[in-house]
Amino acid sequence: MHFLILGGSGFTGTHQVAYALSRGHQVTVFNRGQRRADWPAEVEQLVGDREANDYRSLLGRRFDVCIDNPSSVPHWVRDAAQVLKGQVEHFICISTLSVYASNAEPDQDESAARCTYSGPDAMAIRLAELRSNMALYGPMKTLVEDVAQQQFAGHCTVIRPGLIVGPGDETDRFSYWLLRLLRGGEVLTPPLTDPVRYIDARDLAEWTIRLAEQHRFGAFNAVGPAQPMTMGELLEALRAAITSDASWRPASREFLATEGVAPWSDLPVWLPGQGETAGFHRRSNQRALAAGLSFRRPETTARDFLAWWQSQDETRRTAPLRAGLSAEREAALLQKLREKSP
Repeated sequence: MHFLILGGSGFTGTHQVAYALSRGHQVTVFNRGQRRADWPAEVEQLVGDREANDYRSLLGRRFDVCIDNPSSVPHWVRDAAQVLKGQVEHFICISTLSVYASNAEPDQDESAARCTYSGPDAMAIRLAELRSNMALYGPMKTLVEDVAQQQFAGHCTVIRPGLIVGPGDETDRFSYWLLRLLRGGEVLTPPLTDPVRYIDARDLAEWTIRLAEQHRFGAFNAVGPAQPMTMGELLEALRAAITSDASWRPASREFLATEGVAPWSDLPVWLPGQGETAGFHRRSNQRALAAGLSFRRPETTARDFLAWWQSQDETRRTAPLRAGLSAEREAALLQKLREKSP
């Protein structure tokens, strides 16, 4: 098969390229050419700018499959379809769990209600505006899905991952915990019984390629692991993978809220397992499992991430993390917890 991968030099895209090549497929990537990538085999690289509607390098080209990784605003899909409609047999849109209107109810599947947008012309919204107002993210991704389904009706797949982790992750959300456990000592954690879900970028990428090979269409929630996991189980797995001597100091949701500790950003991966976020880490993945989605063990993700992290330059490894508590703030919070319950 001949794959066109839009955004093939990014986090998930690089793993898609590598896996497709390993299975004997032909790969073309399309991006702005601003990131250098070393591929394990020959890859055709086409340059264009989706924000500027520059698809000239794709004119007249045919592909078996197009994987759209980066579309966050609907005009990107509309404009790409003007060039690719009728030129690809299968269009795969990488979306997000953030399209869902509510995360309060556990076990919701792909049929759950999605976000709506009621502002000015959505097709006029550009990436810079989205980045300055992330409240638009869910509604815009919903429209991205809608445009993809309309333009490639009958041969479109929509994949909705949650938190994507593993080698190449630049967000520091999952890596916060690994790097914190490496420091050892007492670690401030959220409630250990709250659920967590995530997906290794390689599991997502490889399954995407297999979906294309199987010509599977429709929408899928791409979250793991296969069985429910708690925050405590995840941390135990990470600690075992790196032989850390860290110990846990769980804080209640009430304490964290009072102290202004934000879920997802200050304590990455975690969202409260009750209230308006009770269902986020309990979103059904049964349809994806039936379609062959499989998962690496968290210990494997941890070790492989750390190997990648150690390959980064010193400036990156010593810079402040992009997510998580600073050491100073965590220490202050731990002291407050000790004073409350010695």
